[in-house]
Amino acid sequence: VHFPDVERVEWLNKVLVQAWPYFGTIMEKTFKEVVEPKIRAKNVHLKTCTFTKINFGEKCPRINGIKAYTKEIDRRQITLDLQICYIGDCEIHMDISKFNLGVKGVQLYGTLRVILEPLLTDPPFVGAVTLFFMQKPHLEINWAGMSNILDVPGISVMSDSLIQDFIAARLVLPNRITVPLKKNMNIAHLRFPIPHGAIRVHLLEAENLVQKDSFLGAIRGKSDPYALLRLGTVQHRSKTVSRDLNPIWNETFEFVVHEVPGQDLEVDLYDEDPDKDDFMGSLVINLLDVRNDRTVDEWFPLSKTTSGHLHLKLEWLSLINDQEKLHEDKKGLSTAILIVYLESAFNLPKNHFEYSNGECGAKKIKNNKYLKKTEREPSSFVLLTVGNKTQKSKTCNFSKDPTWGQAFTFFVHSAHSQSLHVEIKDKDRDTALGTSVICLSHLLKDPNMTLDQRFQLDHSSADSFIKMNLVLRALDAEEPDPQRTKAGVNASKQGPVRVMEKGANQQKSVSPPNSEVSKIPSVSKDATALESLPKKDSREDLDTNDRAAAPVPSENLAGPNETEREQNPEHVPSSVLHTTAAVVPTLPNIQELRLAPSVTSLGSLPSSCFELSSSNLDLPNGTEMPLGEIQLTVRYASIRQSLVVLVNACRNLVPSSNRGVDPYVRIYLLPDRRWASRKKTSVKKKTLNPQYDEKFEFFESLEDVKKRTLDIAVKNSRPFISQERKELGKVRIDLSQEDLIKGFAQW
Repeated sequence: VHFPDVERVEWLNKVLVQAWPYFGTIMEKTFKEVVEPKIRAKNVHLKTCTFTKINFGEKCPRINGIKAYTKEIDRRQITLDLQICYIGDCEIHMDISKFNLGVKGVQLYGTLRVILEPLLTDPPFVGAVTLFFMQKPHLEINWAGMSNILDVPGISVMSDSLIQDFIAARLVLPNRITVPLKKNMNIAHLRFPIPHGAIRVHLLEAENLVQKDSFLGAIRGKSDPYALLRLGTVQHRSKTVSRDLNPIWNETFEFVVHEVPGQDLEVDLYDEDPDKDDFMGSLVINLLDVRNDRTVDEWFPLSKTTSGHLHLKLEWLSLINDQEKLHEDKKGLSTAILIVYLESAFNLPKNHFEYSNGECGAKKIKNNKYLKKTEREPSSFVLLTVGNKTQKSKTCNFSKDPTWGQAFTFFVHSAHSQSLHVEIKDKDRDTALGTSVICLSHLLKDPNMTLDQRFQLDHSSADSFIKMNLVLRALDAEEPDPQRTKAGVNASKQGPVRVMEKGANQQKSVSPPNSEVSKIPSVSKDATALESLPKKDSREDLDTNDRAAAPVPSENLAGPNETEREQNPEHVPSSVLHTTAAVVPTLPNIQELRLAPSVTSLGSLPSSCFELSSSNLDLPNGTEMPLGEIQLTVRYASIRQSLVVLVNACRNLVPSSNRGVDPYVRIYLLPDRRWASRKKTSVKKKTLNPQYDEKFEFFESLEDVKKRTLDIAVKNSRPFISQERKELGKVRIDLSQEDLIKGFAQW
């Protein structure tokens, strides 16, 4: 029985349907007894607020799937991702001073992560529950009454985005809600955990982008591409390269990674236009693979478009408590990360102050009209600044002792010279209630590089404080393991090589030390043509973009019979066909490949033969007989979420006529037999041992690929009116039986 990563939970949805009416009754009571009094207490004008109708409807939220993580997480926790979909018919109406406001429908989509930790040995067996959305959920609201003005185009987008920002400030990473289930449970480290790491993204260049600009709707022009990079709620935009379908950016961006597995890096390319920017392709990268490989330098194919590749270099940065790593980077890159846990403030002044020559003086209020407004408790928010980056907290209304409970992160270039600037402001009067400056060098005096204390506010009351927990961590870019495969054309230049030596009638080969590796079917001499390809072609054909590398030919030296063998490839002895070996790492290295193993290294895996079957072929004798063999390399590239199929070569094909055959390979990913989804190699003329080395990709999830079958046929390219047999043989591979992450290369 195959269990996919994301499992359907229909039983849980049935429970929700049964319990929904009772939940509606509880919420109606809560709105009346809790929410309504709180709204009335907020403002004098809201004292008449009354809920006139509260109905949560018959449609309840639905959980489309649950993914449970069992690897890459702490053993003392349970991590679940819930795909939530709510298309509700709820109706909530309220009256405020004869004005009727309301909501008559809500749509919400998002992935909610639930973490149960720590696991305990006594009831209730779980210490706390932590909830947060991985990214901003999609939200649409249908307004009713006077508030239906918010449904006007333009205003509706603004109102929904304001509510999305409100949710993000509380429930989207890095913010989270933690509910303790056991008494006296300290949940501070659960609410504000240290991030898992950081990622440095080098946006280098792109090639073969689609043309989006046009003149008079007919003449295609060049586009003006730029890139949007997103991780969680953080987004960066690159510069725009004018009129270039092969842009070069050479820009660097840095992101904090709070959850792995779970968070993905999203890259979208757009063509900048005066009216509306055109979409040019996108890319989603799984950061778990980047963390495992430390450094990834590859060309990635763009999805949701017809052409285009993007060159990225990704570096995983670990967070370590090591002051020796805090030296200033010569290239101006970040060397540390500052995590600020903003907790609360105490005794903020009611009256606002102004600065006068650095001294604090009370502003005299001459107009009694504003006296009551000035004496009320402030609605405060905090501005936090490190370098040229400023972040803003949520607003706590009408409190001199506000509690924010938020986490912020800053990249630091020089911990010895930079400072954290804190400013508390009143939302209504936009004036400062107090400031504080903390030099990051103070954190270096503590062995854990941590400060958890109250900080005295300047330009404020004498007994005004702000409570924060500051943590400084150095960024460590570990060197990738040299045993792992390298990206690009040179990836396969390590490992044992069989080399041809010059001789008239005999060939000598230098065998690798590992006897198992020497038994691997090698790649024929046609692979030498790959080395001489131009740079762009080599990116497209050689670099499989997932650490897969092309076979590197050995140094073949011409013998007297070489020209004759090239002219008559069908008559080459089998001992000569395999004189050139693919370069392969040794077997222990294969087990360490976490990203895409190289094309040639996969050949060292335990192999068997894919014999081309004669079933369903119109053969004269009607019997089942082997028609030759095909060499395939198949693996799933999780970093790009695609199935990679490399057609290496065929051998010992059975000719369908006396004039020879022109073979090519056709691939379907069953049950999809559409012409548009068919993959096809080039045609090799007059040979029974064709060499292809062509790569194809099927962009499907691993869950879907596991349910599919590869249908591969070798066919003869014949004239349309010819009576020759077209199909030379075929083979089907059940992908549910294969370890696609590890991959395989077999004849």
